Amino acid sequence: MPTDQSSPRPPITVVVVRSKHAESTHAIHAVIARDDGSLVASHGDPQRQTFPRSAVKSIQALALLESGAADRFGFTPAELALACSSHAGTPLHVETARSMLDKAGLEPEALECGAHWPLEEASARALAGLGAEPCQLHNNCSGKHAGFLAVARHLGLDTKGYVAPDRPVQKRVTATLAEVCGVRLSAVNRGTDGCSIPTYKIPLASLATGFARIGTGASLSAARQSAFERLRRAVADNPLLIAGPGRFDSRVAATCGPRVFLKSGAEGVLCAAIPEAGLGIALKAEDGGLRASEVAMAELLLKLLPAPTPEERALLDELRLPHLKNWAGTNVGHLGVTVASIR
Repeated sequence: MPTDQSSPRPPITVVVVRSKHAESTHAIHAVIARDDGSLVASHGDPQRQTFPRSAVKSIQALALLESGAADRFGFTPAELALACSSHAGTPLHVETARSMLDKAGLEPEALECGAHWPLEEASARALAGLGAEPCQLHNNCSGKHAGFLAVARHLGLDTKGYVAPDRPVQKRVTATLAEVCGVRLSAVNRGTDGCSIPTYKIPLASLATGFARIGTGASLSAARQSAFERLRRAVADNPLLIAGPGRFDSRVAATCGPRVFLKSGAEGVLCAAIPEAGLGIALKAEDGGLRASEVAMAELLLKLLPAPTPEERALLDELRLPHLKNWAGTNVGHLGVTVASIR
């Protein structure tokens, strides 16, 4: 991997191979940055304005710690990990979100994220088998929203409408996101996320810089450094809470622990911090395909993670070349990064 690469190169190409024939390709914009904002390498457009979606949940969760709400309500590391998560809606996730609300004296109906079926098929089938419907707790963002509600309750605010951009909790979250990534955010670059909170377009280079700072603490107050360390440790110690069984984010957290802090977002966004290397990575699949961003991220982590252990190398090797299987379970191909696009 080249260093001090000032000029961007073409996007990373992830190819889908079926029976040794290229079937589809994905273009990945990627930025690797240091915590001072300097770029180590970039592919595609480093200034591409991108909605980070759920990739910045750890930054959004800072309000939970910095306000004092997490300590007041006695949130456990598992509950802090869920506040950073896009979870699968398993019973573990649902009960952890319920516990957060119980501690804050709130009911699931207070969640304004909406409801959807569990992302994990077994949990969705089990729920349907009971003749039940999903509720807000099953929403993959319920942990984050439980955190927002806890902040509002702790600060003595009206919890109704907490998702609106002009409400105190979201104002606080937006200001924190701007500070960590070193950007200015306004209604001009604002959208509405799938869970109803505001989301803002941010240059990929700024997202990568923000994640580098999550890992190193540079340019952050001592209190904010400590808060990020607490969240990173919570995720490393509770990898299933950040996503779910078999999910990319959880598998990386389980194997790499605090050496890699990683979070995916909708529409092919994926960001990571490598604290030991002082680097942040931000990826965006041009077509929104998260499967391609995961392949590209695994490839980059394998190149950038200092002295990977045999277990880390084995996992990243698997994730950078995932097999394609048909309905009979036969291996019929794979995904992978083209060598020329990542040199």
